[in-house]
Amino acid sequence: MGQISTLFVHKLVDVATKDGQPSDRAKRRDWLGSVGIDLDAPIDPKRMVADTDYYALCERIARESDLGMTLPLKAGAAVCCDDYGAFGLAWKSAINLRGSYERAERYARVLSSVAIFEVVPEGEKTYLVMHWEGDRSLGLRLSNEQTVAEVVRLSREVSPRAFAPEAVYFKHPSPGTTTAHEKYFECPVYFDADRDGLKVSKATLTMANRLGDPAISQFFDAHMEQELRELPDDNALDKRVRIQISQALSEGVPSIAEVALRLGMSGRTLQRRLSEQDLSFKTLVDESRRQLAERLLNATEYAINEIAFLTGFSEQSAFNRAFKRWAGKTPRSYRLDAQAS
Repeated sequence: MGQISTLFVHKLVDVATKDGQPSDRAKRRDWLGSVGIDLDAPIDPKRMVADTDYYALCERIARESDLGMTLPLKAGAAVCCDDYGAFGLAWKSAINLRGSYERAERYARVLSSVAIFEVVPEGEKTYLVMHWEGDRSLGLRLSNEQTVAEVVRLSREVSPRAFAPEAVYFKHPSPGTTTAHEKYFECPVYFDADRDGLKVSKATLTMANRLGDPAISQFFDAHMEQELRELPDDNALDKRVRIQISQALSEGVPSIAEVALRLGMSGRTLQRRLSEQDLSFKTLVDESRRQLAERLLNATEYAINEIAFLTGFSEQSAFNRAFKRWAGKTPRSYRLDAQAS
């Protein structure tokens, strides 16, 4: 079972009870109590609730409030960096937006174990992709939209210029009308897409953040690394390992020690945790190469020999043999079939 910070619970409840009437206080007590939170208790971002309870609450508030399917957009628009404690300060003090996104990729696990961030460069564009654990219930879909809305709100807070992504993507179906989504994100919004996340230009990513500071950024990096070390094991370990492997493949296949370092632990600790979950590092490397190869063949125009290099192969012939073992066909045939479908 995944865990989500109570910070997000409070944001949902806040935007749905904005008038401050006595009836709103009763709603707040009821909604917060449904996930085990005392109305009068202080907000603690480190306190977690079960993901299934959170998704059920998302559905309930969307149904019982007047916000409906705009709830995640309103909740996302209500956040600021300071709400997130050390994580928010690490985001705000990063040198540029790429640095902020890389901190989400590395440290967001302190706020949720169900959404994993990945920075995916593709030519002059970069995608910040969110990988979600769990079935695509309405509650998860609302939570997904809330997360993307929050990323855009935080990007606008740190950007020295007006920020809007070039596009926003959701794997789930459209809620019907998308006018509110397009107004909030200020860009095209695609549903039934092949990913969850947003696309940003290289120029926007490399523009200096308004409050970026190298010394402060390093301080909060160290603080967040300590918080990561204190987190318990979670069921997303295999996915986090695959993401780190994928990012390193263009420089060759990484060792388990190198991946462990990226995850804030020793090679021995990572090996032990993988073994406890009956996982093999070698198998995860193989799966990472296959998934990256399929994505590059599907979504880019890179030549086959370039994809071989990007997936950690020194020779195209070795890549061809490996891909045929994975997919039962050559990379060229796989790409042609994908284009025809």
